[in-house]
Amino acid sequence: MEKYDLGIVGGGAGAFAAAIRADELGIKTVMINEGLPLGGTCLNVGCVPSKALLHAAEKISQPSRYKVSGVDLSLDRADFATAVRDEIALVEELRREKYEQVLQGLGNVTLVEGLARFTTDRTIEVNGKIIEAEKFIIATGSKATVPQIKGLQEAGYLTHIEALKLRELPEALAVIGAGPIGLELGQIYSRFGSKVTILQRAKSIMPRVETELTDRLEQSLTAEGIAIVKGAKVTKVVVEEGKKVISYNTNDGEQTVVVDEILLAAGKTPNTAALGLSEVGVEVDDKQAVVTSKTLQTSQPNIYAVGDVTNLPLRLETTAGKEGTIAVDNAFKGTSKIVDYKAVPWAVFTDPAIGSVGYTEEEQMAEFNACACRTVEMDKVSKALITGRTEGVIRMAIHPETRVVMGVHILAPNAADLIAQAMVHIRNKNTIDDIIDTLPVFPTMSEAIKIAAISFTKDVSKMSCCT
Repeated sequence: MEKYDLGIVGGGAGAFAAAIRADELGIKTVMINEGLPLGGTCLNVGCVPSKALLHAAEKISQPSRYKVSGVDLSLDRADFATAVRDEIALVEELRREKYEQVLQGLGNVTLVEGLARFTTDRTIEVNGKIIEAEKFIIATGSKATVPQIKGLQEAGYLTHIEALKLRELPEALAVIGAGPIGLELGQIYSRFGSKVTILQRAKSIMPRVETELTDRLEQSLTAEGIAIVKGAKVTKVVVEEGKKVISYNTNDGEQTVVVDEILLAAGKTPNTAALGLSEVGVEVDDKQAVVTSKTLQTSQPNIYAVGDVTNLPLRLETTAGKEGTIAVDNAFKGTSKIVDYKAVPWAVFTDPAIGSVGYTEEEQMAEFNACACRTVEMDKVSKALITGRTEGVIRMAIHPETRVVMGVHILAPNAADLIAQAMVHIRNKNTIDDIIDTLPVFPTMSEAIKIAAISFTKDVSKMSCCT
């Protein structure tokens, strides 16, 4: 029997962060990976490839959608297959440099390829062999949820994995689900030339996001030709003459849409089914996610869990990495570190993009029974006017009594970059007065946060550019 101090099950962001921290502490570690290559979802079939294609898709749309006076940027064609080829090459390069080579430099970490299954709370079986460890960290991530729809399996479908490797552009694509994955991939395919229909079961896209942002984003997406059907319950799929016919119900009755491909973006399911967790007393919830404490400990004290496989509030590459580091410290150094999820920003990389951090109005009302919120149109920001990208908004929520900034939510082309500034204000518990006292560069989009803070005390439509 092979014995280690730490066993890490998984090979993505959380697993690698844990392995790097364990190596720094001199902990004898084994990493067991199966399924996706090293790097997990984010590198292989998530953040990296999707953002590469989103960047390419944005360049396609700029000449027609965002014209510059006196400049002709018209393009003759867009080569989808070449864009996908280069995106895959980028993934392979980053996997070598950021994961395989990094792992080779970790002298205390051994990689084992194979499916792990717990046999006790201190042992796992891999490739017919038993591995023992003092502590374990589960970091197996998640996979696309496949809804129970009549005829779907027979008709065939894409998940985000296949959608990021497809070489032939479908003439018509249906996306089931309007979360970040569905919206990002839907916009990619639409901008390359597919006729895209998004079928969303809820009454809005991304229901947990501030409606001022999602309503405006929906307007932008529909304006560029994406059909979004809300309140749509898909009932069946049939194949007729080589096409996939999707039936769905709305308040207007049963309707159909005919497409070449179906992309599933109806959520993610944690990869726990094959781990044997119930047999060793690790609790999972009704969504198959591992239940953890704030310190990332499962119901078995020597087993921790991080990332998408858990029931934690945010499932991001950044939080998974931080959780992996914290789990090692808590397991081996006796600390009780936690992640402050209310100070963690997240983004949806559509164009315009959404960037968000902290409390929404709904969350403030639930916790404080009051909310002090302001929304500012991006046409109040000089840089947005200069570039002609005024379709966005910024919404800020502050504590009703202390004026401390509690939430910032941005819809803008570069919202994912802007939101980092808001993160710092929230982490530092800055008030709107602190922000008003800052001097961001003029003209930049970073002024938007200051203008939002000013809006609590003044009418920003009556301000000059530089005040």
